[in-house]
Amino acid sequence: MDYVNLGKTGLKVSRLCLGCMTYGVPERGDHAWTLPEAASRPLISQALELGINFFDTANVYSEGTSEEIVGRALRDFAKRDDIVLATKVFFPVVGGAIAKGAGGANRKGLSRKAIMTELEDSLRRLGTDYIDLYQIHRWDYTTPIEETLEALHDAVKSGKVRYIGASSMHAWQFAKALYTADRHGWARFVSMQNHVNLLNREEEREMLPLCAAEGIGVIPWSPLARGRLTRDWSESSARLESDTYGASLYARTIEADRKVVARVAEIAAKRGVPRAQVALAWVAQKPEVTAPIIGAGKPHHLTDAVAALTLNLTKDEIAALEEPYVPHPVVGFS
Repeated sequence: MDYVNLGKTGLKVSRLCLGCMTYGVPERGDHAWTLPEAASRPLISQALELGINFFDTANVYSEGTSEEIVGRALRDFAKRDDIVLATKVFFPVVGGAIAKGAGGANRKGLSRKAIMTELEDSLRRLGTDYIDLYQIHRWDYTTPIEETLEALHDAVKSGKVRYIGASSMHAWQFAKALYTADRHGWARFVSMQNHVNLLNREEEREMLPLCAAEGIGVIPWSPLARGRLTRDWSESSARLESDTYGASLYARTIEADRKVVARVAEIAAKRGVPRAQVALAWVAQKPEVTAPIIGAGKPHHLTDAVAALTLNLTKDEIAALEEPYVPHPVVGFS
């Protein structure tokens, strides 16, 4: 496993990040396909054995149980200072994935109150004194960015957060946040967790060039398009059938997407490797990308991901994979 700096920081992260949405109590929240703790722990242990030191979760995943499961596993299997632990804040966690009633009015978004409350809750669930990378899960249209950034700056200065990152938003919003932090001398976002894969390349237009210009680490989520790039177009899965959010991200009737999936299959067959390796190699080889965030529900998901890092696609193969793509609507920002 290779380790690289996250953006312009001195923080070393593995070239893969394990996304931990897969791990959580299935009955909690809206991810019925998640793995319970007993099934999750061997995969987290395997990731560590393969050299992955970067783990990403969120307060909202499975109503906080993802943080709890991941926190316990990492305490048991690794030394805290040897890993880079990331989590996120924005979506509410009050009696379910969506807060209801007056009790949840301030348990969502990116106000100072919400950030400070959710940070303490995440620290408790993770069983740690600090979070290495604390990320805003989405842009908050109801809170001034100055309030959000100052609260995050205070979290860094308190020692409870080492670095701050952002996730899916418009490039103009990210540029505004970077400018505002610089203007006030506040902690700056060091990473962008955005939606990049062969079925969604809209970030190539503005966000990826912005990140390259500003020295921002890019850690894409859903690099395999929630498994769509790993199987025939007509095939399904338990997650595909129950993942309502995923269904909103991809229109399975777009002919261009079908052609992209077919190209992945063709190149994988010629190479004699699983399709997942080809699709992930395309993301990992993008010069702006630091570490794709991979999900792993089975042992071979991890071994395929590691193998993808050494699968060097040729210029002709990359061109063939990219050729069928057509512009897509912007999705995943809410």
